[in-house]
Amino acid sequence: MSQHDDPTGHDDEIEWVSKSEMKRESRALQKLGESLVKLQPHELAKVPLDEDVLEAIELAHKLHNKREGLRRHMSYIGKLMRTRDVTDIQKALAGFEHKSAVANAQFHKLELWRDRLVKEGDKGVNALLAEHRNLDRQKLRQLARQARKELAAGLPPQGYRELFQYLKLNLGSDASES
Repeated sequence: MSQHDDPTGHDDEIEWVSKSEMKRESRALQKLGESLVKLQPHELAKVPLDEDVLEAIELAHKLHNKREGLRRHMSYIGKLMRTRDVTDIQKALAGFEHKSAVANAQFHKLELWRDRLVKEGDKGVNALLAEHRNLDRQKLRQLARQARKELAAGLPPQGYRELFQYLKLNLGSDASES
């Protein structure tokens, strides 16, 4: 019987993967393991991991000051990751990265408003109040004026920080929408 006369009607081809491709995949999984080790405990609890990987991550936390031991252990975590389906883990990490990116964008938006208020004065206050009517005009003007005086006098930026905290408290989640 020749190979063309396969009675089952399908051929079992083995997919050939180059050694370089296997190394790239291994490095990617090891980096995934490293990013898991860097997570905070409350974030790690939200990632779907089995007991072996969790124990390995806990041990990696204990090895943080042992350079060579940590490197070898990260290789071990990569090996553990190669035997698991990592799509759910990658989705969870992508969710954390998205939340972080949104928080960074919101923080940046608040910084821009603070700088604009200090630089433009009443004009900036009016622009902010046009978008966010729930803010206190007098408080904004007072904080912006105090921040401007401190910057001009070269004093520590206490008013600058207070203005940012006021914006953060009152705009919080609104800053990313506008």
